Amino acid sequence: MEIRALEPGEMDSTRDIRARAFGALPDAEWEATLRNTAPVAAAGRQFAGFDGDRVVATGRIHDMTQWWHGRAVSMGGIGGVTVAPEERGRGLGRRLMTDILERCAGFGHALSMLYPATTRIYRSLGWEHAGAQHKIEIPAEALRGIAAERMPVRRAGPGDAAEVAAVIGRAHAAAGDCGPIGWHASMWPAFLDDRDVYCYLAEDGFLAYRWAKGNTALEVVRAVASSERTLRALWAIVGSGSSTAPTVRACVSPMDPVLWLPGEREKETVQRSQWMLRVVDAPAAIAARGYPEGVTAAVPLKIDDPQRPANSGHWRLEIKDGEGRLERSGEDAAAVRLGARGLSALYAGIPVATLRRAGLLQGGDAGALSAPFAAVPFSLDYF
Repeated sequence: MEIRALEPGEMDSTRDIRARAFGALPDAEWEATLRNTAPVAAAGRQFAGFDGDRVVATGRIHDMTQWWHGRAVSMGGIGGVTVAPEERGRGLGRRLMTDILERCAGFGHALSMLYPATTRIYRSLGWEHAGAQHKIEIPAEALRGIAAERMPVRRAGPGDAAEVAAVIGRAHAAAGDCGPIGWHASMWPAFLDDRDVYCYLAEDGFLAYRWAKGNTALEVVRAVASSERTLRALWAIVGSGSSTAPTVRACVSPMDPVLWLPGEREKETVQRSQWMLRVVDAPAAIAARGYPEGVTAAVPLKIDDPQRPANSGHWRLEIKDGEGRLERSGEDAAAVRLGARGLSALYAGIPVATLRRAGLLQGGDAGALSAPFAAVPFSLDYF
């Protein structure tokens, strides 16, 4: 199998394999897919594996950032991974993902994230479960009762792409969020140009929602704000549709402040879509990440990462004043031992006690790692 980047005009060659992997693609849906992925292909980030002139595997790398304690870390978002049904079981998926992992490193991404259709192959290459996209269903009436001041909120369109991205970034940074992603600027115009998604922009907040269930419910795609005043105003817009849509399905953080705003909150239906994380460049990932204030740590590590040998070996991890460093060191019998999966899970805030009992962390005194990496990671996007 030869793996190479596709030219933008070659995207139609992937339609058949995508349909066989994910289901039928009507013309309108395919055209939307082409529009949404055009910037990815133009950047040389859409890949395909060829057997002769036949596409037998595909995958793409989105140019993203991911916030960790309010700091944006360069991240390659992996999506559209397919293998032709008649070619499965021959190791093509593993070859493709090994190639994509190296390309992530080549693009300078410190991290990689994906939503797995199956876990085994990704775990074998160092990705590990880290967080989830949370969708809840709540009564629209509960949102309608949120008291909100009138404030400047306007409709947003493609021309607002840069401002939307900046507003969202400031909101995640101010909140010290862990896990949500930032799209490359080239991806926002197509999203903001979708006439079925209603977008609103404030000085410090952004809302995007659409109709669902045959126009009998509302679905909030994203609602972020840096202040209570703006948060209330944006959710009040959603709640104003309660006379037509009795329920609202919303993609939110599990600790989203909107869950504390309604006067009544008895129960919610929650759907979780798990995502996996992979540390691609260990020193760069540690240096770019944010950490809780007032937490310090100095721990010797021994990392074993066969797919990314540059990450392997003996290291000294130091965290102080919200900054982290991972530097080469001599051998230390007291080092905490981690494979690629364990390192990725630790980075995402999976508790040390969990990692040790799962066999993903061994040896050493790892207690000092718990506080610096503590996190409740989430995502507002599925890709």
